[in-house]
Amino acid sequence: MADDPSLTAHQHNRRNYALILFALATGGFAIGTSEFAMMGLMPSLVDGFGITEPQVGHLISAYALGVVVGAPLLAILGARVPRRSLLLVLMAFYALANLATAFAPNYHAMLAFRFIAGLPHGAYFGVAMLVAASIGGPGQRGAAISRVMLGLSIAILVGNPLATWLGQELSWRYTFALVAAVAVLTVALVARWLTHDPSEPRQTPLREMRAFNTSQVWLTLLIGAIGFAGMFCAFSYLAPTLTAVTGTSDGWIPIAMGVFGVGSIIGNLAGGWLVDRLHFRAAAVILSWSALVLLVYPLAAHSLWTMLPAVVAVGTMGALAPVLQTRLMDVAGEAQTLAAASNHAAFNAANALGPWLGGLAISAGFGWTSTGYVGAATAVGGLLVYAWARRDERRAGVLDAA
Repeated sequence: MADDPSLTAHQHNRRNYALILFALATGGFAIGTSEFAMMGLMPSLVDGFGITEPQVGHLISAYALGVVVGAPLLAILGARVPRRSLLLVLMAFYALANLATAFAPNYHAMLAFRFIAGLPHGAYFGVAMLVAASIGGPGQRGAAISRVMLGLSIAILVGNPLATWLGQELSWRYTFALVAAVAVLTVALVARWLTHDPSEPRQTPLREMRAFNTSQVWLTLLIGAIGFAGMFCAFSYLAPTLTAVTGTSDGWIPIAMGVFGVGSIIGNLAGGWLVDRLHFRAAAVILSWSALVLLVYPLAAHSLWTMLPAVVAVGTMGALAPVLQTRLMDVAGEAQTLAAASNHAAFNAANALGPWLGGLAISAGFGWTSTGYVGAATAVGGLLVYAWARRDERRAGVLDAA
C-alpha cells in the first residue's frame, strides 16, 4: 500500500520542527556553558589571575551587564533583519567574543571580553524564542520555548561540569575555546535547517520602541530582574560554599554543577508545562517555591547529602524563564523582538544583581551561606512585583484575568 501523503508531510514537518529546535538549542548550549562556566571556574581563575572570589563575581557581572546593554540595543538594530540572518550574525559574533576570552592576557582584558561576549546573548535567545513559538503552534508556545531553553539547561548539566573539569585539569582557557567551537557549529546548523520565512512579521525600530513602553512589559521584566536574582546569588558562590562550608574537595564541584543542571532541566520542563496551564499565575507559584528553597539552602549547606538535593532545588528555579518569556509575547504587542530579547536582559540584570548582593553579604562577614537568605529576599521582591503587575492588569483590563 502506498504511503499516505498527508502522513508523510506531517512526519516531514515534525522532523523539521525538531531539527530547528535542536539547532536553536545548540546555541543555547554554547551560551549556557559560557555564562555559567565562571561559577565552576572560580577557583581556577582565582589562582590564574591572582584575584579574589568577589573579583570573579565581577567577571560574572560584566557578562551580565553586556547582556543588559546588548539585548535591547541589538534587538532594535535588528528589527528589520530577517530572523534567520540575525541569528547567524549573533552567533558568529558570540563565537569570536568567546575566542577572544580564551586568549585574555589579564584580568582587566577578561572583564572587557566578558562584557563583549554578553552583548549578543539576549538578542539571540529573544529571536530564537520567537522562531520556536511561531513553529510550535497554539497552546504549545511554552513547550516550544522550554525545548530551546533546554540547551541552556543541558549546558548546566553537561557543559558546566566539563568546563570545571577543563579548568582543573588543563586551563580555564580551553572552556571558552570549546564555547567558540559550539557557537560555530550552531551557525552551521541554523544555516542548514532554518529557512527564511517571507511571512514573518517585520517592525520598524520606532514602532517596536513605542509598543514596548507599556506597564505590563516593564513589570514582567522587573519580576525577572528581581525575582531571578536569588538563583544567581546562591549559584555564583556554590564552589567556595562547597569547599568552605560543606567541607568537600574540589573534585565535588563539577558533580555539584551537574546536579544543578539536573534541577535546571526539571525546572525548564516544568516551567513550560506550568505556563501552558496556569499562564501568568505560574510565576507566583515558582517565585514562592524559590523563596522556600533559598531559605532552606543555608541549613542544607553543612552536609554534602543535604546540599546536593538543595542544589537540585535551586536549579529548578529556572522554571521562571519560559513563564516570563510567554507572558511577554502576550503583552508586548508589536514589540515582540525587543520584548523577547529584553527578557534575557532582565535575567542577566538578575545575574549581575545576585552575585553583587551575595558578594556584599560575604564581604560584610555574614559567610558563604548568607547568599541563601539574600536570594530568598529577592524572590519575595519578585512576588511583590508580580502582585503589582496583577493589580495593574486588573485595573487597566489589559488581559483576561486568567
